[in-house]
Amino acid sequence: MIHCLIIDDEPLAIEVLETHLSHFDDLHLVGKCSNAMEANKLLEKEQIDLMFLDIHMPKISGIEFLKTLKNPPLVILTTAHQEFAMEGYELDVIDYLLKPISLKRLMKAISKVKERVEISIPSSQPKNNDYFFVKADKKLLRINYDDIIYIEGLKDYVMIHLKSKRVVTLQTMKHLEEHLKAYHFTRVHRSFIVNTNKISAISGQMLELLLPSGVKLIPIGKNYRDKLIELINNKRI
Repeated sequence: MIHCLIIDDEPLAIEVLETHLSHFDDLHLVGKCSNAMEANKLLEKEQIDLMFLDIHMPKISGIEFLKTLKNPPLVILTTAHQEFAMEGYELDVIDYLLKPISLKRLMKAISKVKERVEISIPSSQPKNNDYFFVKADKKLLRINYDDIIYIEGLKDYVMIHLKSKRVVTLQTMKHLEEHLKAYHFTRVHRSFIVNTNKISAISGQMLELLLPSGVKLIPIGKNYRDKLIELINNKRI
């Protein structure tokens, strides 16, 4: 069961979306909020797996609210303005629905949500597991943690660079970052997660990764540099 929350200041928009959601047996609407303050309180109390988040709301916009959340649930943005689509995708949202939302378009968005849930790595996964599965090329592929050199973000897809091949899967960097943090991986840039066992050197704003074919240079984002340096310092002698 996927637990959902609608955040929208338009009663009619909430009503339309609530009616559409009633057609999905595996979606449970936990609550409806008209602003970010109400939503924040509900998120602290309830398990929410998916938010339908309107962009244009009083005081705090949906985009601004999303940026304040450290570990947000999956998000589908809803709005009447298409020009905000790109910013939404940069925040790793699942989809972007233009109002008035049709049931057919919602079904497509929910399919993306279910695919994401299906290939997600359980947070309770024991640390002695050395692999996980992702959906790619119409099948589930086994990925060994030690085979991963780095992961590259491509909008709502990621490319997993392995020792011998590359795998492209529908996934977000934020989701992978959350579930790989228990292993030897760290995010060093908005577009890159690296296997720290493959780091051979750090020079200025770049780090070097060891590849079978040589060395790969990865940029270090300014928002991730301090955490990376702290990690490296813990390994110094």
